[in-house]
Amino acid sequence: MVVTIVPRVESLASSGVLSIPKEYVRPQEELTSIGDIFEEEKKDEGPQVPTIDLRDIESDDPAVREKFRAELKRVASEWGVMHLVNHGIPDELIERVKKAGEEFFGLPIEEKEKYANDQTSGKIQGYGSKLANNASGQLEWEDYYFHLVFPEDKRDMTIWPNTPADYKVATEEYARVLRSLATRVLSALSACLGLEEDRLEKEVGGLEEMLLQMKINYYPKCPQPELALGVEAHTDVSALTFILHNMVPGLQLFYEGKWVTAKCVPNSIIMHIGDTIEILSNGKYKSILHRGLVNKEKVRISWAVFCEPPKEKIILKPLPELVTEAEPALFPPRTFTQHIEHKLFRRDNPEDEAKSSE
Repeated sequence: MVVTIVPRVESLASSGVLSIPKEYVRPQEELTSIGDIFEEEKKDEGPQVPTIDLRDIESDDPAVREKFRAELKRVASEWGVMHLVNHGIPDELIERVKKAGEEFFGLPIEEKEKYANDQTSGKIQGYGSKLANNASGQLEWEDYYFHLVFPEDKRDMTIWPNTPADYKVATEEYARVLRSLATRVLSALSACLGLEEDRLEKEVGGLEEMLLQMKINYYPKCPQPELALGVEAHTDVSALTFILHNMVPGLQLFYEGKWVTAKCVPNSIIMHIGDTIEILSNGKYKSILHRGLVNKEKVRISWAVFCEPPKEKIILKPLPELVTEAEPALFPPRTFTQHIEHKLFRRDNPEDEAKSSE
């Protein structure tokens, strides 16, 4: 068996190179919008990513609860991304998860390679870096660690790191409490659309079938951050995505025709509405285009958990209650796998976009 040797961005960054290889340089049309992330984060003028306080999500007072839902609906419809505060996940647990991830990425590369994935053979879980999968051979300035964390019976514990010692325990506990938070948010999002509160969760697989996939993104210092991206512009295919980070800015959202930099809000979790919920809501909720910038001063790490429907079991399409003559279905029926394939096909063949969406 031939194992593909993938160069790690961390190795490249620590080698002392002053200019990045051409595979990491973004196309000219993108370069004009890549600025200094620290300067961008300081800007207070213009739109800012909203903050949603979950304190009132299940209030016993109907008026308080309705006020919360109205604001959640507005933000999910206009932005599709938000800082969640008072989310109920203990700060101490979040710090343990972050410390464990930082310690894993602090291990020597040869130690991390023991957990390497092999994308060419379909083994996607584990330690990895992006392979060039498009015509331009474009690469991103990041390494990552990816694995399924919930449901428990679907996990492969053999690829979970043994070091640091707290990694497995902290990550298991975080996955459990995050799964509960996903239920609370999906219930509120359902109610905002006039649906039964358990409707969206059922549509994405429920407790047994909805998958939580964790991806720890490690963005090394970059000698030419004005030329590179940590992750290129995309929308998430998930239902919801929950993100922690090490308080180094980098996330940008494409809002009203401009890139908006997300502030670092202490004790918050960033949440994205993904394509899956955009489809089910018939476009009433928004899956926003976003990307990650890098810098030359600080390593950035983020912990993204993607809440995904099963790949084949469910047909994703706008819910019939949300389709009318005035508002026809905006998306054709597809399985989750077909949706992912459609996006990849469209990105690599832009001239075929019209044909691929028929």
